[in-house]
Amino acid sequence: MTLADTLSSGAAQASDGLPVLSVEGLTVSVDTEAGPRPLVEGISFALRRGETLAIAGESGSGKSITSLAVMGLLPANVSATAGRVNLSGTDLLTLPEWRMRSLRGDRVAMIFQEPMTSLNPVMTVGAQLMEAIQAHEPIPRREARARALEALRAVRLSEPGRRLDQHPHELSGGMRQRVMIALALALRPDVLIADEPTTALDVTVQREVLDLLRDLRREMGTAIVLITHDMGVVAEMADRVIVMKDGRMVEEGPVTRIFSAPQEAYTRSLLAAVPRMGSRPFGPEPARLPPVLSLRDLTVRFDLRRGLLGRTTQRVHAVEGVSLEIRQGETFALVGESGCGKSTIAKAIAGLVPFMGEIALSGRSLRHQGEITREVRRDAQLVFQDPAAALDPRMRVGDLVAEPLVIHGIGTREERRARVEALFERVGLSRAQLDRYPHEFSGGQRQRISIARALALSPKLIVADESVSALDVSVQARVLQLLKELKDDLGVSYLFISHDMAVVDSISDQVGVMFLGQIVEMGTRAQVFGNPRHPYTRRLIEAVPVADPTHVPPPRVRTATEVPSAVRSVDNPPARIPLRDVGDGHLVAEVA
Repeated sequence: MTLADTLSSGAAQASDGLPVLSVEGLTVSVDTEAGPRPLVEGISFALRRGETLAIAGESGSGKSITSLAVMGLLPANVSATAGRVNLSGTDLLTLPEWRMRSLRGDRVAMIFQEPMTSLNPVMTVGAQLMEAIQAHEPIPRREARARALEALRAVRLSEPGRRLDQHPHELSGGMRQRVMIALALALRPDVLIADEPTTALDVTVQREVLDLLRDLRREMGTAIVLITHDMGVVAEMADRVIVMKDGRMVEEGPVTRIFSAPQEAYTRSLLAAVPRMGSRPFGPEPARLPPVLSLRDLTVRFDLRRGLLGRTTQRVHAVEGVSLEIRQGETFALVGESGCGKSTIAKAIAGLVPFMGEIALSGRSLRHQGEITREVRRDAQLVFQDPAAALDPRMRVGDLVAEPLVIHGIGTREERRARVEALFERVGLSRAQLDRYPHEFSGGQRQRISIARALALSPKLIVADESVSALDVSVQARVLQLLKELKDDLGVSYLFISHDMAVVDSISDQVGVMFLGQIVEMGTRAQVFGNPRHPYTRRLIEAVPVADPTHVPPPRVRTATEVPSAVRSVDNPPARIPLRDVGDGHLVAEVA
């Protein structure tokens, strides 16, 4: 019997309830000078047709290594040292590379976390789809293009005919992920491995991708291995769950049992750390103190020049007439999808981009980029999304935290050292760690170091730009708790920028919702979350995955349209959307 016959026979058995994929005692090790060291050990599970198995756990737990072992894509110094991986009766670990190549995409396919690095930037979407199809089926180019178009239609991509001739950079993040799913499903594989497929996406795009995966599982019978650290996604998508920690399975079971009665302490701690919408009660609003930051009609635009003479033909309206106030000891959350202008506002406050309008910081009125001097920046410090990129890997962390003091000429060397030691203790780190380098710390610890550096100059405002979105859920919970403690103890104010509505609900006092450079709703947390008035705000809230497998989401309108662009021709500026007070300072944009 040929390999194809064996797999066809196995697929037929899978449809009768037998596993289409089974992993038995899988151990994956890395070669070291001291010998092989296990990265994952003793992993076992079975997957049936039309079933979704979620593998959940924090970074470093071994989730992705397990999936790469199944796909035969382990790095050169890493190998499967024990166990079996059976795909429809064939042990994949025993196959040579040329036979595995014939199975990838055809019988088992994979979607990676970041679609931009997974797609070839110099090939059109259609060329990449056709290449994948023709690598497994010797069909004419015309037929391959028709199959590629069918795959894009299956993932509900808008204008699929036009997308075939576009390059990846011309598509949004959500569209690129749909292309990755189309690539994975073009040959109708038995098993689809989705490795953090929504982590890098906005909450509404995440919702579209999850709905799409659910539809494809139902319509095509594809079995899905979903790898994620988002327990809300697990609750919504999974039939069964494996929880991993330090390369081992710590718990396995049906999704309802894992969420309602977890047996292991680690699983309970993972679930307890999940931010849940509505878990923080609405209480009386604290007395509002004087403003630390005021934005009045803040506008940021970027000209796009084209042609031989470099004339301005289009303009990016990144921020268009935003006004808001952040008061002392207050957390103002700015929320919205990628491209709405949140981070551009942060850059304008820091003096990193030119702006129009007025920024009033600690009583100083600033009307152009040049007025934001070094002295002004002392009062407003930034914490960025990726602490690994924000910290110089060549400097010791103690020197990194002391650097703002050196730049501003504050204190002697001994005084600066004492200040840094106190800051490390303040953010939950020890003095003994001062002389280490950033790579010696975990992601959560590096973010604590970034926060300590932001606090070095005793600023009145900290701008936290997606400062917890790249962290595991338990680390995220600890960093959010630290931010709350610093606000209570030091009276610092925050501009907290995020696209995660559940996180915003857990930390904010005031909330502004942005869409295409303008605020469409603004008010207290109780007003925005307790009584959302704008359709876009309601859409963001409804898109948040709920960490409860018994939750029935409300019906949603399914669309495949593009998000409108902030790029407009020079003679076609966007209309300013007026905000109307619907009561007690709750401002809502007029809906056309």
